[in-house]
Amino acid sequence: MNQKLPLLIEPADLAGHLGESGLLIVDLCDAEVHQAGHIPGAVPLAFGSLMHQDPPAMGLLPDAADLSRTLGEIGLRPEHHVVAYDNTGGGRASRLLWTLDVIGHGGYSLLNGGLPAWQAEGLPLETTNTDIAEAAPYPVNIPATPAARADRSLILERLDDPGLRILDARSRGEFLGTDVRAARGGHIPGARHLEWTEFLDPDNHGRLKDRESLRALLEQRDVHPEHTVVTHCQTHHRSALTWFVLRLLGYPDARGYDGSWSDWGNAADTPVAQDD
Repeated sequence: MNQKLPLLIEPADLAGHLGESGLLIVDLCDAEVHQAGHIPGAVPLAFGSLMHQDPPAMGLLPDAADLSRTLGEIGLRPEHHVVAYDNTGGGRASRLLWTLDVIGHGGYSLLNGGLPAWQAEGLPLETTNTDIAEAAPYPVNIPATPAARADRSLILERLDDPGLRILDARSRGEFLGTDVRAARGGHIPGARHLEWTEFLDPDNHGRLKDRESLRALLEQRDVHPEHTVVTHCQTHHRSALTWFVLRLLGYPDARGYDGSWSDWGNAADTPVAQDD
């Protein structure tokens, strides 16, 4: 790369970097969407490959060997700057970026608005497959306690800690327990509800709202940079975008709970609340 790309990149800005060495564009759209037309040079990555299923927990971080193989198959190298996108609001792409952060790959960006924003600007698409030269396993090291990751034990240990904030990115029904998707419905006691779609601007092709609006959404829920902030949904898909927003706004201790509600709501020893 001739220059470092921003954490959040606009379609027109990315278009000016197409074809540069050191840039890897990753498409998290479904296969049929990718085949119908993708950003030139983008490589497809099946979203499910970023999750390990250990029922009832369905969205866990894969182990190092599986991630090494998955990331190697798309041609990722430690020196690459990754730009990720999808066509469903940015949750899938953000899950990839969270994964990269967990394993210490620091060069990454989210395409603001994803494929819909790219198409709205009339930027080029291609339908031919991108060649992946010399695919080899990516060197993955998962720290014992990754800074970007939270698990059930950490939350239980700090549940009464005034410095902890839990952001629940699910729907209102899931949060209140009227929409039950695990053995138990409801939410983690003390969690703040902020549905992930609140961050998106539907009038601007699904781009993120401006930073002032994003920060206001968090501050309205008493979530501030001095807090440890844990995001979750059902499988850390929707909440990956929440994690990315925190990262974008400079929150120094933002963590994703990959077990999410499929882990917490199915455990026998976790407290559950159903208050508003």
